[in-house]
Amino acid sequence: MTQRLDVIRDCLEGAVPGIMATCAADGTPNVAYLSQTEYVDGRHIALSYQFFNTTRRNILANPEARLIVTHPHTGERFRLRLRYLRTETAGPLFERMKAKLAGIASHTGMSGVFRLLGSDIYRVAEIERIPGAALAPPPPRASLLAALRAVSARIAGCRELDLLFSDTLDGLEAHFDIRHAMVLLLDGAGTRLYTIASRGYEASGVGSEIPLGQGVIGVAAREGTPIRIGYATLEYAYGRAIRAAAEANGLAAVLETEIPLPGLADSASQLAVPIRAAGRLLGVLYVESPHNLRFGYDDEDALVALAGQLGATMLSLQQASELQEEVLVPEPLAQPAAGRPVLVRHYAGDDSVFLDDDYLIKGVAGSIFWALVRDHVESGRSTFSNRELRLDPRIRLPDLSDNLEARLILLRRRLNERQACVRLEKAGRGRLLLTASRPLTLVEVGQGGARPDGACC
Repeated sequence: MTQRLDVIRDCLEGAVPGIMATCAADGTPNVAYLSQTEYVDGRHIALSYQFFNTTRRNILANPEARLIVTHPHTGERFRLRLRYLRTETAGPLFERMKAKLAGIASHTGMSGVFRLLGSDIYRVAEIERIPGAALAPPPPRASLLAALRAVSARIAGCRELDLLFSDTLDGLEAHFDIRHAMVLLLDGAGTRLYTIASRGYEASGVGSEIPLGQGVIGVAAREGTPIRIGYATLEYAYGRAIRAAAEANGLAAVLETEIPLPGLADSASQLAVPIRAAGRLLGVLYVESPHNLRFGYDDEDALVALAGQLGATMLSLQQASELQEEVLVPEPLAQPAAGRPVLVRHYAGDDSVFLDDDYLIKGVAGSIFWALVRDHVESGRSTFSNRELRLDPRIRLPDLSDNLEARLILLRRRLNERQACVRLEKAGRGRLLLTASRPLTLVEVGQGGARPDGACC
C-alpha cells in the first residue's frame, strides 16, 4: 500500500462519487458510480448497499473489486484494491451511513429513492495515486489540534457544572469557529435527551427534549456513535415544518409543554457526538452549520476527543459536588412578598408547571420546582440543600444516575429566561436559595387535569 487510508479520508466524503469496478464469475466486467463510501479504520472501508444490482451480484460471486475516489478540493484521484468481507444491516456503522446517505439523497434530489439495505465492509489491500495534475489544497480553517488544546484547557479549569457547559460552548466558537452548538443530557430513565445549554440560536431551547433514536442527535445517542451529515436533509426540515403548521393552525395548545429544540432553519452540515464517561452515555454534543460539508473526519475526531473530556469532567464535578455538600443550618424565615399573587399550577400527570398561564418546565425539574415552592409557601423556607432534594420522596429522582445538579441548572436557566418572579440561586456548596418577588398561590391538578389553552412559552 503506497498511501495510508486515513490520509485520503476526505476522498470518502461523497462530494465526488466513487467509481467501482467489479467482475462477474464469467469474467464480465462492470463499472458503476457509488453513492457513499465510509472510512471504518486504517485498513477497512464500507460501501453503501442500496440495490441488488450488477455490482452486488458480482461482489457476492467474486469478492475482488477496484474503487477510484477523488479528493474534493485538489482533484487528486486514488485507486483502491478491495476485497469484500461482509454486510452489516444494523448497529453504529449502519446507522452512521444511513444518516449520511439521507443527506446525500436530499442534496441530489433523490430522497425516497436512496434506501440503505446494508453496509458492505471491504478490506483495503492497496492504494495507489493515479498520475495527473492536482490543485493546491485550500488553507486550513484553523489548527484543530491547537483548538482542541485550548478548549481542553478551559474544561480542565472548570470547577462548576454550570460553567463547564458555558465554557465548552464558548470555546467551540472561539477556537473551532463553530457558532451553532448545544449540549443535551440523558435523563435518568435513559429514554430522552434534554437541552442543558446552547449557543447561536434565537431561542436557547433550554429544557427542550428529544427521544433516543429520533433525528441525528437521538440516533447518535442510541447507537453510541458520531453521526455526521454534510448536506441538508428533507427529514430534518420536515419536523420543523410540521411544528410551524401546527402552530399556524391554532394547535399551539398541543405543543404547549414542548419547548422547541433550537436549531438552524437552513442547517446543512450536522455533527452529533455522544458524551460518554465510565462506560455509560451522559449526553450528546451537537454542532451544525448552514454550509455544506462544514465538518469533516478531522472535525469529528477532534469533537469526539473533546466530548470524552467533557464527560469525564461532568462526572468528576458531580461527584465532587455530592461529597462537598454542606449540612443545612436553619435560617430565618423569608419575609412575605408583596403585589399581585402569581398562580402556580402543577399537573401531577407529567409534573408540568405553569406560572399563571406561562409554561415553565415539566418532568423531574418540574417535580423539584413544585417541592421547593410548596415548602416555601407552606413553611416559609428559602434555603434548601441538594442532599435533601436527592432524598425527597416527592421528587422521585429516577435513580442515582440522574444528575440532580444538571436538573437544577436547567431549572435556574428556565426561570431566568422566563423572567419569572421566582428565582433560584446558589447559596454555598450544595445549597440553594429560593426568592419570590410576588406572593405565590399554589394549585395542584391531579392526573388528567386540563391545562390552560394557548399557553406556550
